[in-house]
Amino acid sequence: MKWSLNLGRIAGIKILMHWTFLILIGWIVFSEMQRGSDLMATLLSVAFVLTIFLCVVLHELGHALMAKRYGVGTKMITLLPIGGVASLERIPENPKKELMIAIAGPAVNVVIAFVLWLILPPLRELPDESFFSRITPANFLYLLFFVNMMLVVFNAIPAFPMDGGRVLRALLAFKLGRVRATQIAANLGQMLAIFFMFIGFFYNPFLILIGIFVFFGAWSENVVVQHIEFLRGHQVREGMMTNFVTLAPTETVRDALGKLLKGSEHDFVVEQDGQVMGTLTRMQLIQAVKEEKVESPVADIMTQEVKAFNVQDKLAEAYTELQKTKAPLFPVLENGRLAGVINSDNINEFILIKSALAH
Repeated sequence: MKWSLNLGRIAGIKILMHWTFLILIGWIVFSEMQRGSDLMATLLSVAFVLTIFLCVVLHELGHALMAKRYGVGTKMITLLPIGGVASLERIPENPKKELMIAIAGPAVNVVIAFVLWLILPPLRELPDESFFSRITPANFLYLLFFVNMMLVVFNAIPAFPMDGGRVLRALLAFKLGRVRATQIAANLGQMLAIFFMFIGFFYNPFLILIGIFVFFGAWSENVVVQHIEFLRGHQVREGMMTNFVTLAPTETVRDALGKLLKGSEHDFVVEQDGQVMGTLTRMQLIQAVKEEKVESPVADIMTQEVKAFNVQDKLAEAYTELQKTKAPLFPVLENGRLAGVINSDNINEFILIKSALAH
């Protein structure tokens, strides 16, 4: 994810903090200053939020490590102001596997809360509002216990992209199949999102942000699953572009800029005698211009490690890979030679045309 700070790796998984996370920290500091808190109280509040997000990282690691048991890798875990996101390489279509991966994250929060419950002395009386209004060394761990329980409850909401939505989809999929189960879970998620946004206007603006996140998360999940189902049975050959512009590795950045301006291509395959050498994007060309490399050969700035598909590969797999990697395009080979290119736009056009013809 762009504009993210790399915090390191845990179990081989990259941990990133999105820049918007700093807005949350700044808001906490500002709120404490408005309340007249001293430096120690402010630092304690910041420490509490950071501890919560450590629990969030452990939650996402629960998903990632369970996914690893099923042969699914995790590229990264990204911390956002509204929580964490584990970028799994794919979500298993087997309902049992998806169910186990979905519940693994909240299970971590249950374990954390249980450990805190074991080590903390019982409260002599029910806490009042003041107990939750200010973080102190005395209530720090108690509040952390309550937060972990709230994370379990929040993630149990049956709406994408929360774990509860995936649990609901997995349970429905045992009887209804993945596509219909996704439709039901996504529709329920969007209705809940609208409810969150409505309530947020009157009580807490943060609910509006959560509602937007849930609404588009549910919509995106439903679209992707519908598209993958539609593409089943089709080959990459059917969705690839055969009329495209290529670059030779010896052509200069200036030559590439000329082709960029004269045509509709934004991204190019670099090839020589039918053999793919790399790919070159518009952003790479612009960066080369900024670095005054206009006369450099494109071989010096292209991406050399390129995944390619075969014309007989499944079109649904190419679509999934494009969604996952956000790559601008992939070369398509036939008998080891360049036969075409494929990108998300062309697959979406393929879906639109086939859908129109079907009706």
